[in-house]
Amino acid sequence: MKEDVRTRDEEVEGGCPNPAPARLTAAVKWYRSTFYNALILGVCNFLAPGIWGAMNSVGGGGLEKPYLVNAANAMTFCLMVLSCFFSSVIVRFIGIKWTLIVGTMGYAPYAAGLYTNNRFGTEWFVLLGAALCGISAGIFWMAETAVAISYPEPYNQGRFLGFWLSFRVAGQILGGAINLGINANRDTAGSVSYAVLIVFIVLQALGPFAGLLMNTPEQVQRTDGIPVKLRVANSVWFEIKATVRLFCTRNFLLIIPLISQAVFTEAVMFTYLSLWFSVRARALGSFVGGIMALIFGNLLGAFLDTKSISLKIRSRGAFVAILAFHGALWVWGTVIVTEYRRTQPSYDWTDAGFGRGFALYLFWVAGFQWNYMFLYFLVSNLADDEEEVVRISGLLRGTESAAQAVSYGLNSVKIMASVGSVYLNFGLWGISLIPAWFVVKQIGVTLGDKKVERERRVE
Repeated sequence: MKEDVRTRDEEVEGGCPNPAPARLTAAVKWYRSTFYNALILGVCNFLAPGIWGAMNSVGGGGLEKPYLVNAANAMTFCLMVLSCFFSSVIVRFIGIKWTLIVGTMGYAPYAAGLYTNNRFGTEWFVLLGAALCGISAGIFWMAETAVAISYPEPYNQGRFLGFWLSFRVAGQILGGAINLGINANRDTAGSVSYAVLIVFIVLQALGPFAGLLMNTPEQVQRTDGIPVKLRVANSVWFEIKATVRLFCTRNFLLIIPLISQAVFTEAVMFTYLSLWFSVRARALGSFVGGIMALIFGNLLGAFLDTKSISLKIRSRGAFVAILAFHGALWVWGTVIVTEYRRTQPSYDWTDAGFGRGFALYLFWVAGFQWNYMFLYFLVSNLADDEEEVVRISGLLRGTESAAQAVSYGLNSVKIMASVGSVYLNFGLWGISLIPAWFVVKQIGVTLGDKKVERERRVE
């Protein structure tokens, strides 16, 4: 590639000069660009976990009561812990692109299980679909995380994350729109129409075909001219030992509570919506919540890319804002669910008092997107080389899966579903603050800018 312009600035953070990423204006083919790959990664996310989120964002997978689906989801995430842990081994044999493709294949059976239960009352297929989803979804989660961390230029990292994760919530928005159109007249509790689930099955079956359009790391062309390195060349046993060592490092252990409180919320908010709101109100929540998450996420992505603000200030500012916001939500949620446990409502949008509880759900969804994005930003500053990017991506998603398995499992129990999980999530939030701060305060100081440092070695 021909270099046209190159500029390099220096930020001084904590008394240490940290060179900002080199910027080049280089001609790249659009179908090899990082934007193109963000688009394809986003489409895969939309068709796989995005549609999965759409089904669950209407509460309990769209079923009348959330308990069976929550138990199935707990099994899904248990299996994802295993598949995430061994994901770097899979990348060694088939590469990151095919790992991503294989990872999309288990989502359609999950939707099919919900369909057969909704229409025919079949329960075993819900569990089988959840198991197949868990086996494949773990490696998909790792693969998409590794791509999102490694492919973009350092100065486009936040926007890449925001753009890519917009597709996940786009699945929720589409699902909510379809659901709202079909169930707009259903102002009582119950399950959603099975016609919605047929649409979801078809969309998720397209996931592997979208994955074929992804570039391999060697094919990606970046505007800074730096090649993407994302491969695993070590033996299976070496990868297993290296993954265990990385898990046991001080910095990763310190952020485990932060990861756990962030993703524990998913089952909590989806169960909350299912228990206390009518079918059409749940559809509306899925639709509007997705739009809010899309807006919040892209605003955070733009902030994380603001080079006029030092990396140290960006990381600390985002951490304080996100965690303070969630603290306020947990106070609000504790008051609401304690009241609902006593009054047992089923709110429709025409009912008095609807807005107070419904707004909480919307802010939970938006805050979940903030938490999600910040975790990617955080772990990208903990990996020293491209192989460690794969390992830490698997560990992040495996830890998330473990927390979500516990969350969905607890929400399959009535007392936990109604109030207990909100109280517990509030406690997890409080526990995570101090350990996570010990890691966040190092970013841009003793940790430097890991992405820039990794790529300087490639140069």
